[in-house]
Parts: sequence; C-alpha cells; structure tokens
Amino acid sequence: MPSLESLLEQLDTRRLPRHVGIIMDGNGRWAESRGFARIVGHREGSRSVRAVTRFSRKLGIQALTLYAFSSQNWQRPAEEVAGLMALLREYLVSERDEIMDNGIRLNALGDLDKLPRMVREPLDALMGESRNNTDMVLSLALSYGGRDEILRACRAMIADGVSPDAVSEELFSQYLFTAGLPPLDLVIRTSGELRISNFMLWQNAYAELHFTDILWPDFREEAFVRALLDFQSRERRCGKTSSQLRQEAETA
Repeated sequence: MPSLESLLEQLDTRRLPRHVGIIMDGNGRWAESRGFARIVGHREGSRSVRAVTRFSRKLGIQALTLYAFSSQNWQRPAEEVAGLMALLREYLVSERDEIMDNGIRLNALGDLDKLPRMVREPLDALMGESRNNTDMVLSLALSYGGRDEILRACRAMIADGVSPDAVSEELFSQYLFTAGLPPLDLVIRTSGELRISNFMLWQNAYAELHFTDILWPDFREEAFVRALLDFQSRERRCGKTSSQLRQEAETA
C-alpha cells in the first residue's frame, strides 16, 4: 500500500478542487462494530474533522464544507442528539486557536436557529472572530438540508420582490447559504453509501463524486489524498467535449 508521502508525490497541487464537501458518514457503525456506544464513534469522528481540516489548509484548498448534522438528524434518539451537540460545542471551543492561528474563516450553513444556545453562542462568536481570515473557509453544515436551502432561497427572492424575468442561476446562487464560496468541485462520501443525502443539491450540479467504504472515524490524510487523486484523474468537461477542452488548453 503506497505511503502518504508517495501519494503526495503524485498529487498536482496546481489542480486541486477549489471547494470540497464531505458527507461524514459511519461514526455510529464504527462504534457499534467495536462494541462501543454510538457517541464514541462521533468523538473519534471529530478527530478526523481536525485532521482533514488541518490537511486541507496545508494543501491550499480554498473551501471545505463538512456535513456535520442534517435537518433529519433531529429525529435521532434524544440522548444521541444531546451528545452530538456537546461534541460540537467542545469542538468550537477547543479549535478556536487552531482556526484563528491558521487564517481559517468559520462559516455555518443551515437552520441555525434550531441549534441550542450552548452551541449557537460559541459558533456565532467564532464566526465573528474569524470573519476577516482569508486562507481557507471551513463551513459546517448544521441542521442543514439541501431542499430546505432551495426553498429558503425561493422564499427570500419572492420576499425581495425579484421579478421572474430577473431570475438567473447567478442571482439564485446569491440567495443560497453558499453565496460567496467557490463552486463545489468535489464531494466525498464515506462509509460505502452511494447517495448524497440531501447535501448541497444545487451546488452538486457539476461536482465530482467520490465514494469510499472507509468509515468516517478512519478517514484521515491518506484517504483524503486518494480522493483528490481520483478527482484529478477525471476530465472536467462541464457540458463541453474533450476536443473543446484541448483547444482551450492549447490557446490559453
């Protein structure tokens, strides 16, 4: 099995995705397969969050969005939800210096009003403190659903009195939670599931999808580089032909 160092030698840092989204799946299964409570898997998964965020910043990726808690996750057992909220607060407090020292801007996507105060207060504080950081944007999708995001954008446009004739893809994108972020280039899903589970439905239009059987608590730097290499192995046509891309490259 190639080492991380040998994998990095294959990586072209000039062709990295601008924006990577990760559906972090498999925490519960990781714990249950080892005879632990599900919250143990979520705690181990938070270590993967730290590792992947730090590594993304080191590589120079512009934006990283982590699907941390979906709008459907509120339906999970109350004990598990409470444990997840406690872990989220712990992360926001413990990672404050790491985020600030590395020029990371923290962002959040979703129905944030549903978050408990114990989470919302440190989240708002760190987003405010980091708002002028420019090295990377770390977005946490919290109480998030892609359909809900699109509906919210539609309602906001109607409330603003936008004329139907004025609606365009560019204008609509400005009403989404991701306004101002680079286009989504790569989505990674862990745990072997082959679906996007209501994650960034509009933004996924031309994103490359990478699925891995690795459970999120085991997903670290080596697995991330493999996903990036998979991304770089693909031809990004976005509706054009291969010959058109070659001609554009020749005249650039």
